Amino acid sequence: MIRERSRTYYVDNVKVKVINERVQYINEEGKLITESLKDYTKKRVNQNYASLDEFLQKWNAAERKDAIIEELLEQGVLLDELQQEVGKDFDPFDLICHVAFDMKPLTRRERAMNVKKRNYFTKYGEKARAVLEALLDKYADEGIENIESMEVLKLHPFDQYGSLIEIVKLFGGKQKYLEALKELKQQIYTSA
Repeated sequence: MIRERSRTYYVDNVKVKVINERVQYINEEGKLITESLKDYTKKRVNQNYASLDEFLQKWNAAERKDAIIEELLEQGVLLDELQQEVGKDFDPFDLICHVAFDMKPLTRRERAMNVKKRNYFTKYGEKARAVLEALLDKYADEGIENIESMEVLKLHPFDQYGSLIEIVKLFGGKQKYLEALKELKQQIYTSA
Protein backbone atom coordinates (compact mmCIF):
# COMPACT_ATOMS: atom_id res chain seq x y z
CA MET A 1 0.00 0.00 0.00
CA ILE A 2 1.37 3.41 -0.99
CA ARG A 3 0.88 6.07 1.63
CA GLU A 4 0.92 9.74 0.73
CA ARG A 5 3.05 11.87 3.03
CA SER A 6 1.35 14.72 4.80
CA ARG A 7 2.23 18.18 3.55
CA THR A 8 3.60 20.77 5.95
CA TYR A 9 3.06 24.53 5.61
CA TYR A 10 4.00 27.49 7.74
CA VAL A 11 1.30 30.07 8.46
CA ASP A 12 2.33 33.08 10.53
CA ASN A 13 5.46 31.10 11.49
CA VAL A 14 3.30 28.27 12.86
CA LYS A 15 3.75 24.77 11.47
CA VAL A 16 0.52 23.46 9.85
CA LYS A 17 0.10 19.92 8.52
CA VAL A 18 -2.68 18.68 6.27
CA ILE A 19 -3.37 15.08 7.25
CA ASN A 20 -6.20 13.56 5.27
CA GLU A 21 -8.95 16.10 5.89
CA ARG A 22 -7.55 17.42 9.12
CA VAL A 23 -5.24 20.29 9.97
CA GLN A 24 -2.97 20.38 12.99
CA TYR A 25 -1.39 23.51 14.41
CA ILE A 26 -0.20 24.96 17.69
CA ASN A 27 -2.43 27.81 18.92
CA GLU A 28 -1.34 30.94 20.79
CA GLU A 29 -1.40 29.07 24.14
CA GLY A 30 0.89 26.34 22.80
CA LYS A 31 -1.93 23.77 22.59
CA LEU A 32 -2.08 21.33 19.65
CA ILE A 33 -5.28 21.88 17.69
CA THR A 34 -6.65 19.30 15.27
CA GLU A 35 -9.69 20.23 13.20
CA SER A 36 -11.24 19.59 9.83
CA LEU A 37 -9.87 21.46 6.85
CA LYS A 38 -13.26 23.14 6.39
CA ASP A 39 -13.40 24.36 10.01
CA TYR A 40 -9.80 25.56 9.79
CA THR A 41 -10.56 27.44 6.55
CA LYS A 42 -13.70 28.99 7.98
CA LYS A 43 -11.77 30.29 11.01
CA ARG A 44 -8.95 31.71 8.85
CA VAL A 45 -11.36 33.47 6.50
CA ASN A 46 -13.58 34.80 9.29
CA GLN A 47 -10.55 36.37 10.98
CA ASN A 48 -10.35 38.77 8.03
CA TYR A 49 -13.92 38.83 6.72
CA ALA A 50 -16.60 38.92 9.38
CA SER A 51 -19.43 38.51 6.89
CA LEU A 52 -20.20 37.39 3.37
CA ASP A 53 -20.95 41.02 2.45
CA GLU A 54 -17.49 42.08 3.60
CA PHE A 55 -15.86 39.34 1.52
CA LEU A 56 -18.02 40.17 -1.53
CA GLN A 57 -17.15 43.86 -1.30
CA LYS A 58 -13.44 43.08 -1.20
CA TRP A 59 -13.72 40.53 -4.04
CA ASN A 60 -15.79 42.81 -6.27
CA ALA A 61 -13.58 45.84 -5.61
CA ALA A 62 -10.37 43.98 -6.47
CA GLU A 63 -8.98 44.89 -9.87
CA ARG A 64 -7.24 41.51 -10.00
CA LYS A 65 -8.83 38.51 -8.33
CA ASP A 66 -5.48 36.75 -8.08
CA ALA A 67 -4.43 39.41 -5.53
CA ILE A 68 -7.28 38.29 -3.24
CA ILE A 69 -6.36 34.65 -3.84
CA GLU A 70 -2.73 35.39 -2.93
CA GLU A 71 -3.88 37.23 0.20
CA LEU A 72 -5.97 34.22 1.24
CA LEU A 73 -2.97 31.93 0.76
CA GLU A 74 -0.80 34.23 2.87
CA GLN A 75 -3.47 34.13 5.60
CA GLY A 76 -3.16 30.35 5.74
CA VAL A 77 -6.13 29.32 3.60
CA LEU A 78 -5.07 26.08 1.92
CA LEU A 79 -6.97 26.46 -1.37
CA ASP A 80 -5.40 23.48 -3.19
CA GLU A 81 -6.28 21.11 -0.36
CA LEU A 82 -9.74 22.64 -0.09
CA GLN A 83 -10.27 22.03 -3.81
CA GLN A 84 -9.25 18.40 -3.29
CA GLU A 85 -11.86 18.05 -0.56
CA VAL A 86 -14.74 20.18 -1.90
CA GLY A 87 -14.23 19.94 -5.64
CA LYS A 88 -11.69 20.82 -8.31
CA ASP A 89 -14.29 22.48 -10.54
CA PHE A 90 -14.91 25.27 -8.05
CA ASP A 91 -13.19 28.60 -8.26
CA PRO A 92 -11.50 29.95 -5.08
CA PHE A 93 -14.36 32.44 -4.76
CA ASP A 94 -16.95 29.66 -4.55
CA LEU A 95 -14.79 27.56 -2.22
CA ILE A 96 -14.54 30.46 0.24
CA CYS A 97 -18.22 31.42 -0.02
CA HIS A 98 -19.25 27.79 0.46
CA VAL A 99 -16.93 26.83 3.32
CA ALA A 100 -16.78 30.12 5.25
CA PHE A 101 -20.28 31.47 4.61
CA ASP A 102 -22.39 28.36 3.82
CA MET A 103 -23.32 29.48 0.30
CA LYS A 104 -24.14 26.98 -2.43
CA PRO A 105 -21.10 26.87 -4.73
CA LEU A 106 -21.27 27.10 -8.51
CA THR A 107 -18.70 25.39 -10.70
CA ARG A 108 -16.65 27.52 -13.06
CA ARG A 109 -18.58 25.95 -15.95
CA GLU A 110 -21.93 26.90 -14.35
CA ARG A 111 -20.72 30.49 -13.92
CA ALA A 112 -19.58 30.60 -17.54
CA MET A 113 -22.94 29.24 -18.75
CA ASN A 114 -24.77 31.89 -16.71
CA VAL A 115 -22.79 34.63 -18.47
CA LYS A 116 -23.56 33.12 -21.88
CA LYS A 117 -27.29 32.91 -21.04
CA ARG A 118 -27.38 36.65 -20.25
CA ASN A 119 -26.26 37.53 -23.81
CA TYR A 120 -23.59 39.78 -22.40
CA PHE A 121 -21.46 39.59 -25.58
CA THR A 122 -23.97 41.16 -28.01
CA LYS A 123 -22.57 44.68 -27.66
CA TYR A 124 -19.22 43.63 -29.18
CA GLY A 125 -18.25 42.91 -32.76
CA GLU A 126 -18.05 39.32 -33.98
CA LYS A 127 -14.30 38.83 -33.44
CA ALA A 128 -14.24 40.64 -30.08
CA ARG A 129 -17.19 38.48 -29.00
CA ALA A 130 -15.25 35.36 -30.02
CA VAL A 131 -12.26 36.50 -27.91
CA LEU A 132 -14.50 37.10 -24.88
CA GLU A 133 -16.16 33.70 -25.33
CA ALA A 134 -12.71 32.09 -25.53
CA LEU A 135 -11.72 33.92 -22.30
CA LEU A 136 -14.89 32.64 -20.67
CA ASP A 137 -14.12 29.08 -21.81
CA LYS A 138 -10.57 29.42 -20.46
CA TYR A 139 -12.01 30.60 -17.14
CA ALA A 140 -14.36 27.57 -17.08
CA ASP A 141 -11.44 25.21 -17.71
CA GLU A 142 -8.66 26.81 -15.67
CA GLY A 143 -9.94 29.59 -13.39
CA ILE A 144 -9.95 33.36 -13.07
CA GLU A 145 -6.20 33.70 -12.48
CA ASN A 146 -5.52 32.46 -16.01
CA ILE A 147 -7.46 35.17 -17.82
CA GLU A 148 -6.37 38.26 -15.90
CA SER A 149 -3.06 38.75 -17.71
CA MET A 150 -2.94 40.09 -21.27
CA GLU A 151 -0.27 37.46 -21.90
CA VAL A 152 -3.06 34.91 -22.27
CA LEU A 153 -3.86 36.54 -25.62
CA LYS A 154 -0.57 35.17 -26.99
CA LEU A 155 -1.69 31.58 -26.37
CA HIS A 156 -3.97 29.18 -28.19
CA PRO A 157 -6.88 29.65 -29.01
CA PHE A 158 -6.42 33.42 -28.95
CA ASP A 159 -3.61 33.35 -31.49
CA GLN A 160 -6.18 32.49 -34.16
CA TYR A 161 -7.64 36.00 -33.76
CA GLY A 162 -4.29 37.68 -34.41
CA SER A 163 -1.40 39.01 -32.37
CA LEU A 164 -1.89 40.55 -28.95
CA ILE A 165 -1.94 44.02 -30.53
CA GLU A 166 -4.47 42.96 -33.18
CA ILE A 167 -6.75 41.44 -30.55
CA VAL A 168 -6.59 44.56 -28.38
CA LYS A 169 -7.49 46.65 -31.47
CA LEU A 170 -10.68 44.58 -31.85
CA PHE A 171 -11.86 46.27 -28.66
CA GLY A 172 -10.68 49.75 -29.60
CA GLY A 173 -7.36 49.72 -27.76
CA LYS A 174 -5.77 48.45 -24.56
CA GLN A 175 -7.96 50.49 -22.21
CA LYS A 176 -11.16 49.28 -23.90
CA TYR A 177 -9.92 45.67 -23.76
CA LEU A 178 -9.17 46.02 -20.03
CA GLU A 179 -12.64 47.50 -19.49
CA ALA A 180 -14.20 44.57 -21.39
CA LEU A 181 -12.19 42.11 -19.27
CA LYS A 182 -13.25 43.87 -16.08
CA GLU A 183 -16.89 43.71 -17.17
CA LEU A 184 -16.49 40.02 -18.05
CA LYS A 185 -15.18 39.32 -14.53
CA GLN A 186 -18.12 41.23 -13.07
CA GLN A 187 -20.48 39.14 -15.18
CA ILE A 188 -18.82 35.91 -14.00
CA TYR A 189 -19.49 36.79 -10.36
CA THR A 190 -22.88 38.51 -10.82
CA SER A 191 -24.87 35.51 -9.60
CA ALA A 192 -23.01 35.64 -6.29
